[in-house]
Amino acid sequence: METFNKLAEQKPEDGPFSEEATQKTDVEAAECPGSVTETAETGYGGQGIKEIPNDNEDIELGYSFSNTGEISVPPLLIDQILGQEPAVEIVKKAARQRRHVMMIGTPGVGKSLLAKAMAELLPKEELEDILVYPNAEDSNNPRIRRVPAGKGREIVAAHRAEAQKKAQSKTMILMFLIVGIVIYTIFTGQSILIAIFICLLLLMFGRQFLGRDEALVPKLLVSNYNKQQAPYIDSTAAHAGALLGDVRHDPFQSGGLETPAHDRVEAGDIHKAHKGVLFMDEINLLSIESQQSLLTALQEKEYAITGQSERSSGALVKTEPVPCDFIMVAAGNIDALQKMHPALRSRIKGYGYEVYMRESIPDTAENRDKFIRFVAQEVMRDGHIPQFDEDAVKEIIREAKRRSGRKGQLTLKLRDLGGLVRVAGDLARADNAPFTTADHVLRAKKISRSIEQQLADRYLENKKDYESFLKEGGEIGRVNGLAVIGGDSGIVLPILSEVTPPMSGAQGNIIATGQLRTIAREAVKNVSAVIKKVTGKEIEVIDIHIQFVGTYEGVEGDSASVSIATAVLSAYEKIPVDQTVAMTGSLSVRGDVLPVGGVTYKIEAAAQAGIKRVIIPKANESDVMIEDSYKDIIEIIPVSNITEVVEHALMDGPRKQELLKKLEAALKPADS
Repeated sequence: METFNKLAEQKPEDGPFSEEATQKTDVEAAECPGSVTETAETGYGGQGIKEIPNDNEDIELGYSFSNTGEISVPPLLIDQILGQEPAVEIVKKAARQRRHVMMIGTPGVGKSLLAKAMAELLPKEELEDILVYPNAEDSNNPRIRRVPAGKGREIVAAHRAEAQKKAQSKTMILMFLIVGIVIYTIFTGQSILIAIFICLLLLMFGRQFLGRDEALVPKLLVSNYNKQQAPYIDSTAAHAGALLGDVRHDPFQSGGLETPAHDRVEAGDIHKAHKGVLFMDEINLLSIESQQSLLTALQEKEYAITGQSERSSGALVKTEPVPCDFIMVAAGNIDALQKMHPALRSRIKGYGYEVYMRESIPDTAENRDKFIRFVAQEVMRDGHIPQFDEDAVKEIIREAKRRSGRKGQLTLKLRDLGGLVRVAGDLARADNAPFTTADHVLRAKKISRSIEQQLADRYLENKKDYESFLKEGGEIGRVNGLAVIGGDSGIVLPILSEVTPPMSGAQGNIIATGQLRTIAREAVKNVSAVIKKVTGKEIEVIDIHIQFVGTYEGVEGDSASVSIATAVLSAYEKIPVDQTVAMTGSLSVRGDVLPVGGVTYKIEAAAQAGIKRVIIPKANESDVMIEDSYKDIIEIIPVSNITEVVEHALMDGPRKQELLKKLEAALKPADS
C-alpha cells in the first residue's frame, strides 16, 4: 500500500485547502480520478444524499463544432500552453532578456513544455558551431574555436580534404619507393627476403607518416547545422560526464596508434545548449559537485572539458574553455528548493525568475474553451488517433473537473489528461470509428486506471474476503477510516483502539502502531489533546492503544485524526461505533474538523466497499464530485466538529448522550 501523504499547507488563493507539490497530501491530494470497478457490494440502498452540488451537469461550451479537426492549433508551443498565463509571460521576458528560470510544481503541469517553448523564442541567428583543434605546443590542451552555425562542417570538410590530398601524395611516394626496391632487387640479384623486409619496414613507418595529417583535422564538437531554432537540451538525471563533457578512454596510448587528444573530447549538455535552453528537472537530485560546476558554467558562460571519470583518460587532457552561454531552466517539486545548492539557486534567483506552477484553473466558459484546443493539440501531436467529437470533448472537460479535486476548478495536470485522450483515441481507432466519442472516453477511463487505482481495487477485494473492515452492526473502538493511495485512489482504512491499565505505574501513554510517519504522529498528538480535554486527568492512569490495520508501508498525513479520535472515545466510553459509517477529516486541538484532500475518491471507495454513510469535513462539501453510479447508494454527511462526528458515528444510547454533553462542555469557547 502506498504511503499516505501529508496535508498541504493552505494557500488563500487556492480556496479551502490545497495540495503540496511534493508528497501529495493524504491522504490527500487527489487530482486523478479512478474508474472504480463496481461490485455486487455496491448495490446497497442508501438513505439519500444530502444536497451536494451536482458536478455532472451538462458541460456548456462557448461554441459548437462537429469535431476537433475544425479547431485551429497555434503554430508556436508558447501559444499552446494552457492555464499557465503568468508563467508564459515570465518565459517570454526571460527569453527576450536571456534570464534563467526556476519552475516549481507537481509533475505534468507543463514545465518541460514551457522550456521547449522558450527555445523557440530565442533567435537562431546567434547560433554557433564549436570546433576543437589539436594543440601543437601541448597535445593535452586542445584548442577551441567558435564559428557561425553551419560553418563548422565546411571547415572540417576542408581540413579533411586537404589531409586526404597530402595522404595521397605521400602514398604515391611510398609506392614508388616500394616498386623501386623490388625492381632494384630483381636486377641486382639481391635476396628477395631482404627486399620484403625493407618494404614491410617502409609500410610500418609510412603508416605513422601518413596518419599524421589525418590527426590534425579538427573535430566538430557542437554542430548547429541547418537548425531552425535554438537548441533545447533536456539534461534531467544526466551524470557528470554527460552534463559537463568528457574525454573518451583510449586503449592505445602509445606506439603511434593512439587517438589524438582533441578527437577524444566529447561535448557535454551545457555545451550543446550553447545559445539555447538547458532544461533540468529534479535538479535537487544532481550531485553537489555537479551543481557547483553548473554554477561556474552559468557565471563564466564557458567551461573547459576534462575527464569526469577514472576510465575517461582525462586526467591529463583539458581543453581550453568551451563556450556554454545557455539559459538555465531548472525545475522540480517544492522539496527541490531544500536540497538545491544555495549558491546555484541564488544565481538563478538573482539573474532570473522563480515560478510556482498552477495546478488548476477556475471552471469558466473561457477556460473550458481552452480545453477544446487542448484536445485538438493532443490529437495533432499524436497523429494516429481520430478527431474527437463535441460530446467526447465535454467528457474530457468533465474529467478535468474531477481530477482537480476541487469544486469549480479544472486540473492543469495535462500530461495525465493527455494520456486519457490517447487511450480514448486508441479505442476509437480499434473500432474503426470516424471520430472519438464520449463512449470511447468513458471506456478509456475504465481501462487506463493507474497502478494505484488497480491496487486500491485489489486491496478492497482482499479486505472484504478476510473481513478486515466491517460494514454493518456496531463495534467498540473500531472505525472505518478512509485514505488515498497514489493521489487518485481511495481505500477503507480500519482503525482500532483499546484502553488498558498503564504499563508504567506513574503515567499513562498513547501508543500508536502502523508505521506512522511524521505528520501522522503529530496528528495523534492533536487527538490526544482533545481526548485529555474531554476525559480530564483520568487519562493519566490508562494507556490508549491505536492500531492502523494493514498499513504495511506506513501512514502519512492527518486526515485520519477524526477517525482516531472517534475510535479512542468509543473505546474509553465503551460506546459502539456504527460500522455502516466511514469517515475522513483532520482534527484540530480545539475539536474542529478541518478539510482534507481526496474526498471524492474516499467516498467512492466507501461506496465500493458497501458502506452506507460517509462523514466528511463541511469545508470539503463543495469538493465532492463522485460518479453518478455512486450517488444513490451512499449518504454523505458534512460535519464541522468532533461533536457532530460522534453524533453520527456512535450507536444511540444513554452513554452517547452523556459523551455529547461532555464534548459540548469541554469544547465550548472560553468567551461563551
